[in-house]
Amino acid sequence: MRILVTGAAGYLGREVVRKLAVAGHTPIAMVRAGSGEIAGAGETRYADLADAAALRAAVDGVDAVCHLAGLARARESVTDPLPFFRVNTEGTVALLEAMAGAGVERLVFASTGAIYGTPERQPMGEDCPDAPPHPYASSKLAAEYAIEAQARAGALGAIVVRLLNVAGGADPDPTRLLPRTLAAARERSALRINGDGTAVRDYLHVRDAAAAFAACLERVPAAGECTRYNIGSGRGTSVLDVVAAVERVTGLAVPVVHGPPAAEPAALISDPAKALAELGWSPGRSTIDDMIEEMAAS
Repeated sequence: MRILVTGAAGYLGREVVRKLAVAGHTPIAMVRAGSGEIAGAGETRYADLADAAALRAAVDGVDAVCHLAGLARARESVTDPLPFFRVNTEGTVALLEAMAGAGVERLVFASTGAIYGTPERQPMGEDCPDAPPHPYASSKLAAEYAIEAQARAGALGAIVVRLLNVAGGADPDPTRLLPRTLAAARERSALRINGDGTAVRDYLHVRDAAAAFAACLERVPAAGECTRYNIGSGRGTSVLDVVAAVERVTGLAVPVVHGPPAAEPAALISDPAKALAELGWSPGRSTIDDMIEEMAAS
């Protein structure tokens, strides 16, 4: 298949392009001008979600779209929410319009498990009610609504993928926990953490995430249907677990400074049981030690 990957220059987007190429597809990278070469892309098309004409040209002649482009910083969305709705919601609507105009009927959409909020039941299955806790999650949920409505109208078949914390590989963001903890060990600098460090999260290797998108693209339902999968490791890892793993793998101490506790969920863990059963996919690279070992060696 010829598959347009929006957000192909991003951390996950580059891995999705590589995975699709290895799987025998022709990934077409949709990027903004100046993004550089995308390894594995059969073609690069320059477009922005805010440019309707460029979007229409970008979707021309493709069989499916993997929509990864968007804004994803939850804390930033609280203080400056409107760009998140402009990009994540309005941008998705613009993409759907372009797909309809080009007759493209297959879509896989990267959403977020943050939409579930803080349910007491962990891990979180697809039947958890939606309770978006910040504008970022709300903007993604609104985009999901648009996709589901377009599917019900018979214009496309779609899969919505709800992710939590993608990690590992060549993570370009030094502010995320795993790179920060490795840097603290190497530089012998203090790792500042909120509260006692017992907050638990689900970390999924970026290549496992990319493999899930490739699996979804093989199973997009017929036009008229939309389904959702939680994609995660299914494992809970605390901040202190990450610190211990870095110390275990590197043999270096991580100096820790405890700050005041933050207003954040005690645990957020994905339940990927539906994806495991239906997609022929599994998160084989997503143990915390494996991710730290790989990052430490790079």
